Amino acid sequence: MSQTLQRSEARTTAETWVSAFADALSARDVDRVVALFAEDSYWRDLVSFTWNIKTVEGREQIADLLNATLERTAPSNWEITAEPATADGVTEAWLSFETATGRGTGHVRVVDGRAWTLLTTLDELKGHEEPSGDRRPKGAEHGANPDRVTWQESREAEAKELGYTRQPEVVVIGGGQGGIALGARLRQLGVPTIIVERNEKAGDSWRRRYKSLALHDPVWYDHLPYIKFPENWPVFAPKDKIGDWLEMYTKVMELNYWGSTTAKSATFDEAAGKWKVVVDRAGSEVTLEPTHLVIALGVSGKPNVPSFPGAETFQGEQQHSSEHPGPDAYVGKKVVVIGSNNSAFDICGSLWEAGADVTMVQRSSTHVIRSEMLMEHGLKPLYSEEAVANGVDTRTADLIFASLPYKIMNQFQKPTYDTVREVDADYYDRLEKAGFDLDFGDDDSGLFMKYLRRGSGYYIDVGAGELIADGSVKLVRGQVQELAEKEVVLSDGTRLEADLVVYATGYRSMNGLAADIVGQEVADKVGKVWGLGSDTTKDPGPWEGEQRNMWKPTQQQNLWFHGGNLHQSRHYSLYLALQLKARQEGIDTPVYALQESHHRA
Repeated sequence: MSQTLQRSEARTTAETWVSAFADALSARDVDRVVALFAEDSYWRDLVSFTWNIKTVEGREQIADLLNATLERTAPSNWEITAEPATADGVTEAWLSFETATGRGTGHVRVVDGRAWTLLTTLDELKGHEEPSGDRRPKGAEHGANPDRVTWQESREAEAKELGYTRQPEVVVIGGGQGGIALGARLRQLGVPTIIVERNEKAGDSWRRRYKSLALHDPVWYDHLPYIKFPENWPVFAPKDKIGDWLEMYTKVMELNYWGSTTAKSATFDEAAGKWKVVVDRAGSEVTLEPTHLVIALGVSGKPNVPSFPGAETFQGEQQHSSEHPGPDAYVGKKVVVIGSNNSAFDICGSLWEAGADVTMVQRSSTHVIRSEMLMEHGLKPLYSEEAVANGVDTRTADLIFASLPYKIMNQFQKPTYDTVREVDADYYDRLEKAGFDLDFGDDDSGLFMKYLRRGSGYYIDVGAGELIADGSVKLVRGQVQELAEKEVVLSDGTRLEADLVVYATGYRSMNGLAADIVGQEVADKVGKVWGLGSDTTKDPGPWEGEQRNMWKPTQQQNLWFHGGNLHQSRHYSLYLALQLKARQEGIDTPVYALQESHHRA
């Protein structure tokens, strides 16, 4: 079949479905709309219909969503925006549409005339569009004006007033990439925001980590909103380079960034609909009264430091990986690293390079994929120079990824890791012969599903895997029973001499950090943050189908969570910012299927 004929058939298929879909929505005929979906189908909505981040599965749930939202959403003006394509019996099409309050993007996969997956996203609010492109600010006031206020004077006045004589609409606790990305979105939407960060400067959370740290994700995956990394930016950015970029970004994006500021407590006044957030700003106590509070403290929360018998008698040093300064002070020392994920491997590698005697203690199985394999087989179609050349920019890549419902994402991921396992069979064989306990996830779906489900249990190998495979870094498997004066003792009796013990044992759920600020009662009301409810290892059910409590309303009014890796911080910051902007403007935002509370840690 010629490509021209294939394109023609793809367009006909897409146009037929979209036309019928638009007509049925316009007629408010829920039964007709539902009939356009396959029995096994998924509709993922990012705010546009639900004022939530929600995936509904199957016709019954789709009907429920429509019955609850269709009348007030009033969707219209559905158009195909790019040439549809068909592969393996699946026709894909990009759409644009409007609702009563905004404009959005859609993506549909049609199989045998019916929708298999549908993605709908809210891109902007009508009347509150970002001041970009044709709407960009003028920046300079032409003409003569004796009362002229310069840009610098305006910024200085804002910095002096906001939080003191004028209250912010939003306070974001956490000034890493997540808080910064959200702050930039809110700035463009005109939402007065203060970002609270305990470190002195933006980027310090990166600068303070062990010196060998670099991003394991490639540059195309890691852009921040509005400002892409330069064309000559390295594929894998070193931590200090990222730190400098974040510091620069906060300045040029004109963020109200309060460094050296610690959030001490936050209480919500139900009657007033306001938070009272007490912070210590460089030694001075300030009380902020925002309408909304956003906890933006990364993927995880507090460092998970195990409590082993005898730890108080150990005569060497003990550090969590988040506190590890790097290898320089440990040349010739015996170091035991407890853990076998990204940080453990990175720290073992840098210590070995510096001449330390390093032993890794693996307590549970770990998924490992070499960076080259992840780039070639996992990310290349969406996030690579080749993808850019093929017209897949970062936003398009983000939306393609977002269009895959989490329920079936493992089906798309598994073939990638089957290929990687075959191509890298020798590498994996050598790891296992060295005694390493290797896995590919509960269902062999690999890295990203582990990340989404539990945020742990994997290593993107940038070199240290070979040190385990060839025995340069010693490996033992087992559980730690206790610490002696100069040793780590395992449950099987193995004794490991140590001058330093590094706990590369990960982090707890983000709501543990939230509890320190908003109180345990509120944190319990919200429930666990992160995970899908997949009922796989460390991701207990029930099934939620989205990241729990992330970027969407929670059971605590006006409390939000934001974070994730750079890709998620960039992508989902838009949808959280639009939810906050809508509430600031008094737009009605009835939430469909508010996240229920499950688990407390």
